[in-house]
Amino acid sequence: MLGRILLVLSAAQVVPAACCLIYGETRDLLAFLAVGALTALAGGALYALGGAGETYQREGILIVSLGWLLASAFGALPYLFTGTLTSPVDALFEAASGFTTTGATVLTDIEAAGRGVLFWRCFSQWLGGMGIIVLFVALLPELGPGARFLYKLEVPGPTAEALRPRIRDTAGVLWRIYLILSAAETLLLLLCGLDLYDALTHTFSTMSTGGFSPRAASVAAFDSIWVHLVILFFMILAGANFSLYYGMRRSAGWKNLLRDTELRVYLLIMAGVTLLILVDLARHDVLAWRAPLDVAFQVASIMTTTGFATVDFEHWPQLSRGLMIALMFVGGCAGSTSGSMKVMRMVIGLKAALREVRLLFAPNRVMRVIVGGKAVPEEVVHSVAGFFILFFPCWGIGTLLVLSTGSGLITSATAAITTLGNVGPGLEAVGPAENFAFYGSWEKLVLVALMWIGRLEVYSLAALFTTAFWRR
Repeated sequence: MLGRILLVLSAAQVVPAACCLIYGETRDLLAFLAVGALTALAGGALYALGGAGETYQREGILIVSLGWLLASAFGALPYLFTGTLTSPVDALFEAASGFTTTGATVLTDIEAAGRGVLFWRCFSQWLGGMGIIVLFVALLPELGPGARFLYKLEVPGPTAEALRPRIRDTAGVLWRIYLILSAAETLLLLLCGLDLYDALTHTFSTMSTGGFSPRAASVAAFDSIWVHLVILFFMILAGANFSLYYGMRRSAGWKNLLRDTELRVYLLIMAGVTLLILVDLARHDVLAWRAPLDVAFQVASIMTTTGFATVDFEHWPQLSRGLMIALMFVGGCAGSTSGSMKVMRMVIGLKAALREVRLLFAPNRVMRVIVGGKAVPEEVVHSVAGFFILFFPCWGIGTLLVLSTGSGLITSATAAITTLGNVGPGLEAVGPAENFAFYGSWEKLVLVALMWIGRLEVYSLAALFTTAFWRR
């Protein structure tokens, strides 16, 4: 199974290789072809070593966990083979940041890199956005019962909704929606005046909520309100639950969309924080004429864990920066390409906490957690509670490990949450105008581990450290 993932990744090298061919980057073209051949060789070897057998929960956890590690390891090779990065740790950091759609970078001079390499950075995020494993489920009909386990482990959120009776069909539907939205954004960006290269690379990073850009100034490089509005709109779409778009094909789709509790809370948080930051900026007399668009863009970028920048929010007042840090913990909706904790978990967690308060006065009463008019199964409530209990210690330990090397508290804390939540920029030394190149190899490996944990949503990794997982 892991061999097949590498074979898919090998085939993906054709895309940046074609970009190198178009722009006459012969040396980088040869590098991508070499990476493709090496990845195919490794994938073929793993495939040959494997044997027939059913895939169940235990195998599914290993496939998902190791699949992301292998993707990052082999995805790092183009950076090394092209000479863009010389350190294997730096290359692993950049590749892991791409596939996990984190968007943190160690490149200090982005525009000095070849166009093919920069295209690969963004394309790797697009592959990781909907998920290589979801693509895998959609392409392989012989997975049998293992498909449902893989899908459940890969789709972010407390529950993984099946849109079709067959999980393979559900995975195919999600990828079709992803492709349609990507094509729509690319077309609109072309109409806004971007060339095909910029339109594609920024579409890849928007729909995956990844945030890599081939421009050093990120989206701020385009002095066009229309470009910013298009990317803002699609960031919001990418941060919503993709199953809602599937439901819109029915006549009652729009009504169901507006009734969705998680979507309403998601949009309410985004609008509320935007308004609060605008008031805070006005209070400090730093409200420019484009501030409403810039603030809305940055709020959506951080909450959806995209990480694009049109302004450097590091220079905003304290309250505004504090709100941006809070958004890093929230994330987008379940079933989206966003990272972090997800709005649905926040909703379920809050309602479960309020239920416990009410039970103080009626301990014998049976109360269910209700979201959107439906009772949430108790196992989902327990799963959400367990996620919070695991997520915050991961952030705390990550912060302490980075802090132990001498970084400032705000830098270390935001570096930890921005990698664990797959967000991208933090504050101070890792702010939106900075990068992660100043960290040593140890800190970068810690941050790569946090990216991996965040993309796996904690549980899969935690399972690997239990005796029950390894017991026969």
